[in-house]
Amino acid sequence: MRNFILGILTLSLSVSLNAQSITAKLIDKENGSPIAYATIKTGMHTGVISNEEGVFTLNTNNRETTTITISCMGYQTIQLDTEAIKSNNGIIYLEAAVNQLETVYLSNKRPSVDSIMARVRRLVPTNYNIDLNNYKLFYRRTEHVDFEHLDFEIEKASHVSSKNLDLANKEFTQLSNDIISSNIVHFTDLTGHLHTLNRDTSKLEVGKVTKLLDHKSDFSLETVEEKAKSLVLKYLDTTKTYKVKTGIFKVEDSMSIKEEELKSDKPTTYQVNDLKYSTFGLVKKATFTQSSFLNTLIDPKRYEYTLEDINYNNDELVYIIRFKPRRAKSKLTGTMVVNQSDFAITRVDYTYYKSRHGSKFNLRLILGVKYVENLSEGTYIFEKQEDNTYQPKYIKRIKGSYFYVNRDFKLIENSAQKNKIGFSFKIEGDNRSKEEFLLTGFNNEDLESFKTIDQKKEVPFLQLNAFDKSAWENEAIIEPLEEMKRFGREE
Repeated sequence: MRNFILGILTLSLSVSLNAQSITAKLIDKENGSPIAYATIKTGMHTGVISNEEGVFTLNTNNRETTTITISCMGYQTIQLDTEAIKSNNGIIYLEAAVNQLETVYLSNKRPSVDSIMARVRRLVPTNYNIDLNNYKLFYRRTEHVDFEHLDFEIEKASHVSSKNLDLANKEFTQLSNDIISSNIVHFTDLTGHLHTLNRDTSKLEVGKVTKLLDHKSDFSLETVEEKAKSLVLKYLDTTKTYKVKTGIFKVEDSMSIKEEELKSDKPTTYQVNDLKYSTFGLVKKATFTQSSFLNTLIDPKRYEYTLEDINYNNDELVYIIRFKPRRAKSKLTGTMVVNQSDFAITRVDYTYYKSRHGSKFNLRLILGVKYVENLSEGTYIFEKQEDNTYQPKYIKRIKGSYFYVNRDFKLIENSAQKNKIGFSFKIEGDNRSKEEFLLTGFNNEDLESFKTIDQKKEVPFLQLNAFDKSAWENEAIIEPLEEMKRFGREE
């Protein structure tokens, strides 16, 4: 009952009234819905963004943070002091900016969408730049795996009794049930500085990394393999080597399965290059470089455009342009927001067009394997910097896929007896990953400064079994969703 009450209090979020931070929620005054991805500025180029549930947290440890500015497309920009937020119990209402739009947009001539997009493309080199930049950032990765079917079975074993064979298969059945019934989700949070030389070269200085993971429910494909191997150990002579025909184990001419190899310590560090690949990859996709993801969306040979609306955002008139595929190979649809003054794209939202998908291969009948990238969606929001370039303020990128593997494999003992053990393995499900990037500070960099940065090979991470907000106290982060806040709590 105590935990239930705590859950209700959390879900009815209002405000954290401690001395260090304020948590608040943005609400549409007309319909009461939460307002996602609004910009909350604490300074000219500092601040946070509201999450998908309209929630944000501000660090108030800095006494200079007394007034904030909140802006979001289609809403009136407002200024509030932190005391006013507290007095309203952390609920902030925003009003539509329709009346403002009527007074600003006086022309009765609807602009040509082709003309708008031509100017967008022409001004890309002026509006965006990735060379010699220093991005202070917060990054979050959320990974889900949902197994629909997971079946292991030892079909035959020439040196194992039928009784032990039944026991082994019962253990495999229990393992399968445990995995399918588990809520398999991992969270990784990171702060740091990403230094870019150009679109191909960067360095990452990591500030802090946390990993939120319940090891009891850690059923990644690698972990499933390890658990399966552990069960195999009960029925194999670990002093011998085995030939592997096919299957989930790595295919080699011969292999050994030693118990000590399966008892390796859990990793406590991240490879910095892996973290850099994730963060730099998002920034690179967002800067309209020649081969970047967003650059393909402004290619008139790939996509066609429709002027959907004219709106108002942060004291500026903007065009809302819808895009959809012109060619069969183009796969996305969505909207982009273009400033009237400088024709910079300040926001992009996208998803797959109709029934289109990403990579796919289906060898289900031949090799028992099928894979389909069936989910791709995201949001890119840009903010103008002191050097007059637009840099990504917030990025959300979601990828998902369906997988199916149905294979038989056999281990053959390298001995005169050539004892054999045969397995069947079937796995089917979906995985989904969400990456989020928040720009918390930005400045240009010179070449000499870039050269002096020494990127570490690996960094330790803080392992968490339940969400702990104090781990990020005094940091500008993306407010976690309720799913993450509830993680690790006893039901």
